[in-house]
Amino acid sequence: MSGKSVEESQADAVARRASGEFVRGVSGFRHAIGDADFPAEPGRYHLFVAFNCPWCHRATLARNILGLQGSITLDVAFPNRTGKADPVGPNLWEFTPTRIATLTGESLPECTVETGTGRGLRLAKEIYALEGSGEQSLPVLYDKVAGRIVNNESAEIIRMLNTHASDLGGDGPDLYPDDPALRAEIDALNEQIYTAINNGAYKAGFSSDQTVYSAAFRAYFAALNELEARLSDGRPYLTGESFTEADLRLFPTLYRHDPVYYVRMKLNGARILDYPNLWRWLCRVYAFPGVADANSLVHCRQGYFGRTWNGVVPLGPLFPESYPEAYLHPELALARG
Repeated sequence: MSGKSVEESQADAVARRASGEFVRGVSGFRHAIGDADFPAEPGRYHLFVAFNCPWCHRATLARNILGLQGSITLDVAFPNRTGKADPVGPNLWEFTPTRIATLTGESLPECTVETGTGRGLRLAKEIYALEGSGEQSLPVLYDKVAGRIVNNESAEIIRMLNTHASDLGGDGPDLYPDDPALRAEIDALNEQIYTAINNGAYKAGFSSDQTVYSAAFRAYFAALNELEARLSDGRPYLTGESFTEADLRLFPTLYRHDPVYYVRMKLNGARILDYPNLWRWLCRVYAFPGVADANSLVHCRQGYFGRTWNGVVPLGPLFPESYPEAYLHPELALARG
């Protein structure tokens, strides 16, 4: 598997968190499909995800775009983690399909019981505990034959699914073509998108320091402006005519921006609707077969707003169209200037 994942530096992480900065940790399971212990075989692998999580969204997008829905099975956690009153403790991902969402007053049909291990475990933490790990993050790529976690770093999961898509039973596009110049361009875009946009949204939204928030806010919108300009020549995708891994990695954040991040992450500088090229790009990707089914904005709204102090989830935006229905209308893009 060529290439490397972009990760946040862990230097002085404790002190940085104490000062109010959001610092993303590093995933601990870094095996790969194609290793001797993890052969590329259809039906062998399983994903544990939460639809509200943008890192999980990368993995479900890759699964669907690469045509692996029939080959890689899937369990979906409830978008809110356990609460303080839960006997197992707070802040844990759980596979509890009967849990009620405050947004809808009902259970969420996409949520599942845990089937990947065959044990019917309730918590993602219990999957890690089978291997003696204290981690609890999602997504997790799991080998059902070996009964082992393969990887829990989303950037590496999408790369290995693409590398071995054919052997796994997929039939989608090549997201990382074997062209050195194109790969260098994708890698550069990946770094920009991860730092300023994917992780930058969290830097802004979860910072408790005004200076840190302000820097993340400015970097986020500067990057959007650069990508808007990149698409201004009429190219359909970030690198040109073909959809690549860079497009896939940008999509989860922009999908969430107008209905969630604009408010929840305090990224109210502009909507994606205000960037006509990015809006049309977003609608173009949303129209791909399998993309709409790879996530749910009900889960996103519930997951982000349902963990705020009062748990109340906003119902909008409703203008000029409700979401995700708005993504079916590229013509809604607003002219700039």
